[in-house]
Amino acid sequence: MTCAALAPSAAVAPAPDAARFLRLVLRVDSVSTAVMGVVLVAAAVPLGSATGMPVVFCVAFGIFQIGGAASLALVAGYPVIPPALARTVVAVNSLCAVGCAVTAFAGFVPLNGFGVVFLLIGALIVAVYTALQYTGLRRMTSATA
Repeated sequence: MTCAALAPSAAVAPAPDAARFLRLVLRVDSVSTAVMGVVLVAAAVPLGSATGMPVVFCVAFGIFQIGGAASLALVAGYPVIPPALARTVVAVNSLCAVGCAVTAFAGFVPLNGFGVVFLLIGALIVAVYTALQYTGLRRMTSATA
């Protein structure tokens, strides 16, 4: 028996991560969502004054975002991301983007001009993450098909 037969097979490369792009987008989304959630909770009073959002709304929205960030990190950490979870992330982010845009104009939160712009920018950012996550999901599922 030769030494080459006893050595671990270095010629076999690890399989590429079909979800690499999706995993990266999920992680970046998780970090940015967590940062925004912490800012909303920690700076609820000054942010509420600047945007017109009630302090309790800022805190609740921040806690929601921290929970969402944890969920995104959990999904990104799966060794193999289940397509159903990735589709759920895309669906929930889509709803959040629409929710921010509707909240900006619906009048159930007493926003001032800056508050409207603040929520619309948030909706745009979430929409971009949603599109990137959908792209990552498509790449992942086409690579495994």
